[in-house]
Amino acid sequence: MVGILVAVFSYQWITDSSRRVERGIEESVVFEVRALLAETLALKDLEIVDPVDSNREAGKSYVYRTATGWQVSGHYRRQEEDPWQQFLMNLDEDVTLLNLLVDDPEIVEQARVNPALEVIL
Repeated sequence: MVGILVAVFSYQWITDSSRRVERGIEESVVFEVRALLAETLALKDLEIVDPVDSNREAGKSYVYRTATGWQVSGHYRRQEEDPWQQFLMNLDEDVTLLNLLVDDPEIVEQARVNPALEVIL
């Protein structure tokens, strides 16, 4: 009897399309975040670790739906020999940048002129 219940619940969980739809939405948000990150930091050729392209060496990354939009965390670096820099991006429902927090001392000057950019030292 327990085996049948496990099989039924497993089948329902596997065939539930709502999770696949949500994952597709999350992936599209992460792709937007990649572009916004490079644009906001005015850096080309960034190596980015995010929820779609994870890398255990850099650390964990997340994408969350919030009450007002999205939060995406991850890491980036300019070149392979550079250390990984953490970021947390807050977005509204339309995936428009609200603010970007980075742990990167080289971005301090940019943060002074961009109110959406904040450097955590």
